[in-house]
Amino acid sequence: MTAKYIFITGGVVSSVGKGITTAAIGRLLKARNVSVVIQKLDPYLNVDPGTMSPYQHGEVYVTADGAETDLDLGHYERFLDQDLGRASSVTTGQIYQAVISRERRGDYLGRTIQPIPHVTNEIKDRIRGIGRDSGAEVVIIEVGGTVGDIEGQPFLEAIRQMRNEEGRHDTVAIHVTLLPYISTTGELKTKPTQHSVRELRSVGIQPDIIVCRSDKPISAEMRDKISLFCDVEPRAVIPLLTMPSIYEVPLVLEEAGLGDFVCDRLNMSPTSKDLDDWRTWVERLKNPQRTVNVAVVGKYVELPDAYLSVKESLIHAAVERNAAVNISWLHSENVESASAAKLFAEIDGIVVPGGFGERGIEGKVQAARFARANGVPYLGLCLGLHVMTVEFARDHFGSDEANSTEFNPETPYPVITLLDAQRRVVDKGGSMRLGEYPCRLVVGTRAHGAYGASEATERHRHRYEFNNEYRAELEEAGLIPSGTTPDGSLVEICEVRDHPWMVGSQFHPEFRSRPNRPHPLFAGFLAATVERSLTRNGQAPVEPRSDDRPSGRARHAAASPRAARAR
Repeated sequence: MTAKYIFITGGVVSSVGKGITTAAIGRLLKARNVSVVIQKLDPYLNVDPGTMSPYQHGEVYVTADGAETDLDLGHYERFLDQDLGRASSVTTGQIYQAVISRERRGDYLGRTIQPIPHVTNEIKDRIRGIGRDSGAEVVIIEVGGTVGDIEGQPFLEAIRQMRNEEGRHDTVAIHVTLLPYISTTGELKTKPTQHSVRELRSVGIQPDIIVCRSDKPISAEMRDKISLFCDVEPRAVIPLLTMPSIYEVPLVLEEAGLGDFVCDRLNMSPTSKDLDDWRTWVERLKNPQRTVNVAVVGKYVELPDAYLSVKESLIHAAVERNAAVNISWLHSENVESASAAKLFAEIDGIVVPGGFGERGIEGKVQAARFARANGVPYLGLCLGLHVMTVEFARDHFGSDEANSTEFNPETPYPVITLLDAQRRVVDKGGSMRLGEYPCRLVVGTRAHGAYGASEATERHRHRYEFNNEYRAELEEAGLIPSGTTPDGSLVEICEVRDHPWMVGSQFHPEFRSRPNRPHPLFAGFLAATVERSLTRNGQAPVEPRSDDRPSGRARHAAASPRAARAR
């Protein structure tokens, strides 16, 4: 069966909500038992965002097959509750790289290589390829950037061609725009949307549907005006009011009739429409019984999108506990030993997310120290595992020189070191340990209890690892390797013995969390965080632990003789 295609473009401004709209449309179709796959077309010349600064691009989302992709793929996976692959992320850099490689091999038989047809054909091949290989009934394609950007023109031209080449009922063009609110006159303005649609029509694409993002309600009169001037049916003008939560967007679009209209336009007759589970989950999200305070200690906190999947994973886990999570974004450069007690005074849990480079590392170490010394639940993600290990080793060896070779190549205690496979790597892009790898869990540990299984599969993005030369000694001191590769050669999870919850993972669990299925490590962390919050606020007695062992600090101090040697 040939796939049908939904093309989604954006206008007026960037960050208008195309990614959430795309993910929400996918959710609406899946609720109708229509199989869906989503593809993002990004117009930048980078091959992928893997080498970009988080300040430029937000987080890098990693797929199961190891592709470094745009953060919108995280929204797609979370809303669809299905894994996507590298075919779902296409950049201008990839397109030109493929075309030039073919030219160098002589595949074009001496022809002059041009944007049309060679670049546009490559784009169309990628779009049709994901539909063919996935077997999905509908392929949803989001075009990054804003209509009118020069770098997006090849993608729009390829879409124009496909609209002519596919059947009339096999494609839908959706344009997402902004209706700005002018406070001085108290009104929304449609003119920018009219100009954006005109720009889209100038390249040969007439939108079938216009989704109008706004901060104020859109009147029926305004919808009729947009319908008239942009040449779409009145019911094809879909209002999208800014909502408190992105998870409300599928329900808003369903209420506006978008799901039914898309199916009508594609000549599809779904036999069911079931959003009950999603609606129930959103109601739990909107009506928490309590609030917990979680500090995320990072070096890119000025742009929370740098930790987008971490934020969403905390929300998923909190909803499962009937809680809301209040996130304090703390810059790691502002965390010092003298300020930690004040910064974390009202905090119920600490998360140290991933990152690269030396800047801000000591603040993250101080956060890990405060969590260990004060019994505060802690979750370390990749780099968060590294700083947790460094902090523990500094205490054990009685030396602040214990470190990762990423930050101090000459450290006498290199408890974190470069993966063997990374020692001869020159190119930075796509050369880390990437994608899914199995993890064997140690029975009786907190990690094993959280997963409720003996093995898990998790997504990685790193170059450095726990140094096995220190594994036995640190384990004896109380830093337990609770997850390893199946052959035991690499440490994947560590936890501090006798701590309420101090767990760090080498992988990125945030990439596998879903709204109705929070990741086990985030769920375990939030459970400990809620327990601490209740105790801290006098709402519940301290529950005795089943292991009934000495406190972490006492046991750790007794088992941590200062080492007199260096490596």
